[in-house]
Amino acid sequence: MTSPFDDHEVEKALRPSQRGLGFDLDRALDAVVVLHAQIPDDASTASALGTQRLGNGIVIGTSGLVLTIGYLITEAERVTLITNDGRHVPAHPLGVDPVTGFGLVNALEPLDLPTLPIGNSRGLEAGDSIIMAGGGGRAHALSGALIARSPFAGYWEYLLDEALFTGPGHPHWSGAALIGPTGALVGVGSLQMNQEVASGEPPVLINMSVPIEQLPPIVEDLSSGRPAHPARPWLGVFSHDAGGRVVVLDVTEGGPADVADVRKGDVILAVGGQSVTGLADLYTKVWALGPAGVAAPVRVKRRNETVDLVIQTIDRASRLKKRRLN
Repeated sequence: MTSPFDDHEVEKALRPSQRGLGFDLDRALDAVVVLHAQIPDDASTASALGTQRLGNGIVIGTSGLVLTIGYLITEAERVTLITNDGRHVPAHPLGVDPVTGFGLVNALEPLDLPTLPIGNSRGLEAGDSIIMAGGGGRAHALSGALIARSPFAGYWEYLLDEALFTGPGHPHWSGAALIGPTGALVGVGSLQMNQEVASGEPPVLINMSVPIEQLPPIVEDLSSGRPAHPARPWLGVFSHDAGGRVVVLDVTEGGPADVADVRKGDVILAVGGQSVTGLADLYTKVWALGPAGVAAPVRVKRRNETVDLVIQTIDRASRLKKRRLN
């Protein structure tokens, strides 16, 4: 088949084989498809995430329900699924959950593909074998291991109490299926990151995945186009954790922080009168103030002065282009 990822195959030495597996590897890989999303030029996420987004999707329902990572389909006006036998199947975005990061689409024509069973990552320990699979079959599947399970705070106001870190890194990880030793889905690929190793050695690429056990409690709401969680207050800042100091890298143009005069380079010292000790702490303290729309008193250090600001938070989803149908 011709795949958009044909130039991003996994090295042959890292590809999984059927030997020793207790499940049908090729059947499991057939449940993973390439996902192509087209985003309007005037979408609020177009400049940051692009208007042509390529990643992967995982068939989890016999009616054509496909799980992916949400940023691929945020504000999408058209989604196409590409199967391992080369078929192009149109799909409709159902919902994106900013809390977990999951997204769901539904195929608009029969996929006639196997589904990947939903598992649970909590049985995995560091060192356990995994397979990370993108659309395209064995050439796009990687045999690796769980490195760690730990919290993750993203610069875009995103926090996971537990994330799965695996290695080696997959070349097209977005929305890829993280498959556990029994052949069940245990996570969905979200990021590629650098892991620092011994001094003087170059960092190695690893992946961060969202644990699948966060999906079952929200799948009904998400597949119905309903918010899966109450809207959290959103600041509109991109921040960096620099040794416990939260430094503003940028602000969303016209967003709450921009309106409140938060500036690039500001160090966020406190929220609501409570000191901030890191990215995760910043998000936790902001979200504890109340629902989206609450005022967030913020103290920042700007050069040699301390500045008190009030950020009028909003629901992040209010800035996104609305789907025309569901």
